[in-house]
Amino acid sequence: MSQSVAVSSSPVFDQVRFVLNETSHPGNVGSAARAIKTMGFGRLVLAAPRAGADVLHDPDAVALASGADDVLANALVVPDLDAALHGVSWAVALSARSREYGPPNAEPRESAALAVQHAGQGESVAFVFGSERTGLSNPDVARCNALVHIPANPLYSSLNLSQAVQLIAWEMRMACLAHARGDGQGVAVPVAPSPAVATSDTLATRDDVEGMLTHLERALVDLDFLDPDNPKKLMARLRRLFAKSHLEREEVNILRGIAKHILERKGRR
Repeated sequence: MSQSVAVSSSPVFDQVRFVLNETSHPGNVGSAARAIKTMGFGRLVLAAPRAGADVLHDPDAVALASGADDVLANALVVPDLDAALHGVSWAVALSARSREYGPPNAEPRESAALAVQHAGQGESVAFVFGSERTGLSNPDVARCNALVHIPANPLYSSLNLSQAVQLIAWEMRMACLAHARGDGQGVAVPVAPSPAVATSDTLATRDDVEGMLTHLERALVDLDFLDPDNPKKLMARLRRLFAKSHLEREEVNILRGIAKHILERKGRR
């Protein structure tokens, strides 16, 4: 998944994509394109836009892009969130409400610092925004590695979609520029490097982890450890556990090997 939109000079900028999931209003698509371009980014992905694939040519979208026509024209339209996150190593869900069994919570600035760590290793990162009316569903949030809530005025915390995109894009710009300078200025929350982010070759992608979870779920059902009719949030809890762990590919392969062995033994019996 690549795009040829000119972005800021640091290569980290090009590793960041902004994903709008099931967006309803074409104007918000154009405004989001403008928001990310003003901060030096160029990768916009639309997952199952409710206005249809032709939303990129909608007059409202074009008008509100206001100079970010290149970002809008090069935006990718994909059928679902899984396709939008293909190849992503680190995904952040934006939500106005917390989730009991969602991924770990992070502040916007902290999430930007973490994202830049991954992007600095050549990995793709994504910020995922839900629809204007309902936001992100619990399964959509569970696909991500972190959950971010923008700490707005508690008496009136309603943010327009493109405003939320603008705020996160600004935080990411500050973190990217600090990374390019080689210092911590501009990032208020220092984050120690994680051993799991050693190289982009060792860290499991989101696709790797999703495949492992599907494989593991089948094995747990075969063991009668997981009742598919009464799962009791088991897989949601496991997702949260693995989201915290920053799994490496070798670790994912070990878990898949265990699941494969379980399924084979059950099949022989």
